[in-house]
Amino acid sequence: MHNPSSSLASTLFNNVRRDGFAFVTADTMHSVLQSTGDLSDWAAFTDSWNRLGPDTYLAAKGRFRRRRHATFTADAHGTIALAPHQPHYQALQYNTLQGDIQRWFEAIEPSVGSSASLRTILTFCNDFFGSLAPSVAHWHVEVHQFRIEASIDAAGEPTPEGSHRDGVDFVLVLLIDRHNIASGTTTIHTPDGQPLGDFTLTHPFDAALIHDPRVFHGVTAVRPLVPTEPAHRDVLVVTFRAKT
Repeated sequence: MHNPSSSLASTLFNNVRRDGFAFVTADTMHSVLQSTGDLSDWAAFTDSWNRLGPDTYLAAKGRFRRRRHATFTADAHGTIALAPHQPHYQALQYNTLQGDIQRWFEAIEPSVGSSASLRTILTFCNDFFGSLAPSVAHWHVEVHQFRIEASIDAAGEPTPEGSHRDGVDFVLVLLIDRHNIASGTTTIHTPDGQPLGDFTLTHPFDAALIHDPRVFHGVTAVRPLVPTEPAHRDVLVVTFRAKT
């Protein structure tokens, strides 16, 4: 790895290389990120999830969630840069619910895109995923802020497309917050449907690291613990795809 002195990161590296995924507990992920960079603006960073826009594409199919999106470039020398705002696109083979269309989402707020916390997360991903794929010189990076809301009338669906791959090389799913919700269990499967593991992101900084070509992943629906109170699950999803 680019930072071989980090024994925690090395363990995660070996797990992903061996199994195609790793569940990372909050204390481990927080330590790894702190050793990577600055998290001093974490409170402001996480507060931005209260200002996400509706996913109008999903609403058209009778489902609801909030999100913002940004695209970055990264390279093997450690350079990470915000790219012009652009649509999110997945082929139908990866997203049977919303594939083969360009989806424009509200951009991540400039203060979030330039925040120390996001920069630290992206630096970790570039280092970690770059170590797993050392031959890749340039990456196409997408950052998604998601809020899944649940109510007494409707469960929230973190992955409405079901168990899937994202059509990228690597994925980080980082829990930001969960409030008044039950379930939301992440399941990992082989391409032919054999279960490989499951875990629930429960505490802020709990995370999943996924080698997307090797495994499928999904998340079970979330429901409110107290039906009459607001309920949500906030996550940050970062994907890395090799530029050709």
